[in-house]
Amino acid sequence: MPMSISPSPHRALPDRKTVAVTACTALLVSLATALSSPVALQVDGRRVVSDVPPVTTVAHGSFVPLRAIAVGMGAATGFDRKSGAIVFTRGSDTLVVHLGERIARFNGGKITLAQAPFAVRGRTMIPEELLARAFGANVKYDGRTAKIDIMTPGVIAGAQDDSAAP
Repeated sequence: MPMSISPSPHRALPDRKTVAVTACTALLVSLATALSSPVALQVDGRRVVSDVPPVTTVAHGSFVPLRAIAVGMGAATGFDRKSGAIVFTRGSDTLVVHLGERIARFNGGKITLAQAPFAVRGRTMIPEELLARAFGANVKYDGRTAKIDIMTPGVIAGAQDDSAAP
């Protein structure tokens, strides 16, 4: 004998207005998500592409992918499996970070960070403040245009126009 399921007599179904408002809200959120684009990243006036986009939060600022920044700054990165150190080398400067640790080392000196580096899909994300404090970079995040601009001292901004970039 097949059983039928009927609404509980103690629980009323939502009214049409509630269903309509919920459906409209879900549609708007879906559209916003589908139409949004990841935060664009520029280093010294040149667009930097990464397979993991920057992460921005209201409470903790912006986090940028270390390897992509290294490429944009003409630096190299490395990983020491034994110690777990992620090493960023640019000229005679060396920055060393560890995932989950708020202490970074720059040319041997300690830098205490408000937030520790973390990984997203195998990419090390560092707080933008680290670039400013270690390299003297000027980092600006514009939420309106969804763009992070990193300018390092002594570098003239590139002439590349990224407004037509995909």
